Amino acid sequence: MSDHRRLGVITGAALLLLATTGCSGLGRTAVGTVSFVDREHRVVTISNPPVKGCQSFGARGATGVVNRTLVDLVLYQTPDCRKVTEDSWIYLATTLSDTIARGSLPWRSYSMIH
Repeated sequence: MSDHRRLGVITGAALLLLATTGCSGLGRTAVGTVSFVDREHRVVTISNPPVKGCQSFGARGATGVVNRTLVDLVLYQTPDCRKVTEDSWIYLATTLSDTIARGSLPWRSYSMIH
């Protein structure tokens, strides 16, 4: 192998290493969107939401949620993704939606099943 070619291979490997370590902190995201309607009837759409951790529906919460990702969700009535009672959370599979019953508490947060 010539010195010129060897230098090119080493440079390419170094650039690849830098690129992968630079992207590793970005975190994984789901493909698709999560849309929700808040208590003031505003529609919010989140594109490619994070897969890890607890995600908030904001201070107003969500009265309706549409899962258009390739990942299933768990919706919670608490802001920190805690299951307080058996009725305080639901499983929302991919491509499905949920609307709360009249008089129910809004969904306040969600997490992804991965």
